[in-house]
Amino acid sequence: MTTPVQPQVLPGHAPDAGDRPRLSFAVPRRGKPPRHLADLTSAERAAVVTELGQPAYRAKQISTHYFGHLTRDPGAMTDLPAGMREDLVPQLLPELLTEVRRLEADGGDTVKTLWSLFDGVKVESVLMGYSDRATLCVSSQAGCGMACPFCATGQQGLTRNLSTAEIIEQVRRAAISCRDGELPGGPRRLTNIVFMGMGEPLANYRTVINAVRRMVDPTPDGLGMSARHITVSTVGLVPAMRKLTAEGIPVTLALSLHAPDDELRSQLIPINTRWTVGEALDAAREYFEVTGRRVSIEYALIKDMNDHGWRADLLAAELLKRGKGWVHVNPIPLNPTPGSIWTASDKDVEDEFVARLRSAGIPTTVRDTRGSDIDGACGQLAAEV
Repeated sequence: MTTPVQPQVLPGHAPDAGDRPRLSFAVPRRGKPPRHLADLTSAERAAVVTELGQPAYRAKQISTHYFGHLTRDPGAMTDLPAGMREDLVPQLLPELLTEVRRLEADGGDTVKTLWSLFDGVKVESVLMGYSDRATLCVSSQAGCGMACPFCATGQQGLTRNLSTAEIIEQVRRAAISCRDGELPGGPRRLTNIVFMGMGEPLANYRTVINAVRRMVDPTPDGLGMSARHITVSTVGLVPAMRKLTAEGIPVTLALSLHAPDDELRSQLIPINTRWTVGEALDAAREYFEVTGRRVSIEYALIKDMNDHGWRADLLAAELLKRGKGWVHVNPIPLNPTPGSIWTASDKDVEDEFVARLRSAGIPTTVRDTRGSDIDGACGQLAAEV
């Protein structure tokens, strides 16, 4: 049995230090993105079209083109009179994302795109092709206010929240890439969405929930995706986790835990000083009880920091304390950022960590890491530019 070691302390930080990273829930004041059809409910779209002097049913026609045919090109909307579409479409479907840079890895199966938003703010999304699915990792904020020290985005601070349409546009553009066969293997459908890009999704709660609704609503109201193929991650904003539980949308909840003990987790995830490991796990368990959806526990394995065998045992104990069958653990080899003191655990240490969880009866799958050669960690490319 491995002898427990004392909790590691970040360089220059004592557990009771007063210089913890500052969390940021306040959104900096910036201009609003242009109004976009994806920001609106179907009733709101009809009202806007009517205000613009057109019959309400035109809103359904434009929505069908956008969500069903994935186009915002007026020239493709031949069921609308030419003059009307040239006037109406730009007001409902303004350009929100401009591609700045695209990087490929894994033989083209991983495509990372840097986008510039209407105000010049940069965000990233990552499209990943697998044999049985295509997954898009989307950003919900520009930057992040959670200040996690091992995360490139967390070190940037929060610039602003994204709008619902800015999130949906990332999805639409990825869906076009899949449809047009830009990933190896030819044309396919975009099947999975993970809110694991830049930002803390539950800190932009209403916008993210509206984006999820646009994804799952059937065409022409939305993209018609399966809620069960959408994952919403959080570092543990407990009140927002409980709100998500009450929404009744069967998405997968992923809790980024990264440490099973409060002392270390408060250093790795500063929000833990507000809502503890126990409180976050209790809220995650409640999500399972209400929705029946198994919760994912994300655990980035960081060398000599949180990868000790005894921490695997403690994690298993904390999860089993709340029952069996409600959770799945995803250990993630850390994708280090340039110049960082943080690096991935050695393979033998990773193997022991996983083995201990499995021997305790915890379903465990090591996350497939993608894009390590293209600044794969979220926020790296945006920080560069």
